[in-house]
Amino acid sequence: MEHKIDSSARVAVIGYGSWATAIVKILLENTPRVGWFILEPKDLEYLRSHHTNPYYLRDVHFDTSRLYLSDNINTVVEGADVVIVCVPSAYVKTHMAGLTVPLSEKFVVSAVKGIIPGDHLTLGEYLNRRHGVPFDRIGIVTGPCHAEEVALERLSYLTMVCKQDANARALGELFSTEYIRVSYSNDIYGAEYAAVLKNIYAIAVGIAVGLGYGDNFNAVLISNAAAEMSRFVERSFPGDRHITDSAYLGDLLVTCYSQFSRNRTFGAMVGKGYSVRSAQAEMRMVAEGHYGSKGIEFINRKLKIDMPIADAVYDILYKGAPPRERMEALTLILK
Repeated sequence: MEHKIDSSARVAVIGYGSWATAIVKILLENTPRVGWFILEPKDLEYLRSHHTNPYYLRDVHFDTSRLYLSDNINTVVEGADVVIVCVPSAYVKTHMAGLTVPLSEKFVVSAVKGIIPGDHLTLGEYLNRRHGVPFDRIGIVTGPCHAEEVALERLSYLTMVCKQDANARALGELFSTEYIRVSYSNDIYGAEYAAVLKNIYAIAVGIAVGLGYGDNFNAVLISNAAAEMSRFVERSFPGDRHITDSAYLGDLLVTCYSQFSRNRTFGAMVGKGYSVRSAQAEMRMVAEGHYGSKGIEFINRKLKIDMPIADAVYDILYKGAPPRERMEALTLILK
């Protein structure tokens, strides 16, 4: 049975990072009240007392009278019709460990741009297999968009992805503001995997930057990454999509070039000689491409799609390959 989002749907967010904080800011412009599950009680109390997130987007202040704040995931989910999951992929299971309220009757939106470690599934696939959420009750919100620019209310673009156009447009009404423009798609599979892949490619660009490569090489690296992304999504799930659309190429470009890109930053540290572990320890935010790299490598063992850039990132991050040697090898095959 087709499920449609009602215009008066109650909305809740799971997560407390920069993107979750930005999403709550956006939602409060279009809906009177937002539920917000915050895992750590001390972070919850800080937000209640100071009306801002102590770790991310500190300049964003909230009217907490319009927020239902709780560290009990079940009360937050039970009081919502639309649940937006916005935590790093590595911590999805931790955040949802105490969930007993069924998700199968909710409309669940993924704002996660990674692969669940160990399961090698995108969040949409994980919600379907582990929580029984039908794909027609799953939505994806994707970029190109960085949370920091949302906080500054700079003009930004989002893509709402659902199997039914009406649901994508209903989500668009929740996210549209004077500084957020929204487009629509029904390519749930391609949009999720493109979001995973663009983080891997941003790490590759960061590694190149850390090694001293310039804009000329990075332009070639990114154009080849776009072709590689297209090969993966078309071979693994053929569909009517255009890789030049903002949800694919636009998100890839902003993640590879932006000063706010944590994946590019992570890659640059590795390129400069940091070990993977020390780069992770120094960064306060999660680089999703680190986990995505392992997930894509696992998936591609069966598919055997030609992905030299993704392979190089995996070799550097997980097999200890010297970054300079692997990047030099790429220069010989990229065109």
